[in-house]
Amino acid sequence: MSTSLPPTPSEAFELLLAGNRRFVAGAPEHPNQDAARRTETAPAQSPFAVFFGCSDSRLAAEIIFDRGLGDLFVVRTAGHVAGPEVLGSIEYAVSVLESPLVVVLGHDQCGAVAATRAALTDGVSATGYVRDVIERVTPSVLAARAAGLTDEDDIIAEHIRHTVDLLLDRSRVLADQVTAGRAAVVGLSYRLADGSARVVTTRGLPSEVSA
Repeated sequence: MSTSLPPTPSEAFELLLAGNRRFVAGAPEHPNQDAARRTETAPAQSPFAVFFGCSDSRLAAEIIFDRGLGDLFVVRTAGHVAGPEVLGSIEYAVSVLESPLVVVLGHDQCGAVAATRAALTDGVSATGYVRDVIERVTPSVLAARAAGLTDEDDIIAEHIRHTVDLLLDRSRVLADQVTAGRAAVVGLSYRLADGSARVVTTRGLPSEVSA
């Protein structure tokens, strides 16, 4: 893929889905992982997607979506909780690097969500800065409870949706890019057992692409 011709949000999304299908099938192509790509990207980067994902060690975006050097701009925190540094990083990728797609990547068996559910149920929270992570995940879990959701996958999906909404609500830069059609935001939920990433929510993509 030429770094001089960034893909549209829809094209970027299709590239990711194709890579995930290869990963699930056990037939990765490992694109853009050679010395030539290293040399090509040394002067500048043009990632076609921004990943805001959970820090879980099993959630390596370049592997899951079969991509290589210079393809993905990755930001990760426990439970994909968003603070100013996260928002600034995403805005940099979208506005300066002109990345056309932002992906919020959650997953099943998320420790941050499990810890938040336990804190709300037992009334005992973690100490230190882990407590801050739990506090930031709490609105998602409470919203899931209010909606009558009890299944883990449904609660994870609600947290992913909440994160997508939060990014667009708090970042005018990102929201304006989406409104102008220059970027889209997608929420994906990754399944640890089979490696598949399913669509939870999309903002700024045509319906035929996001389905």
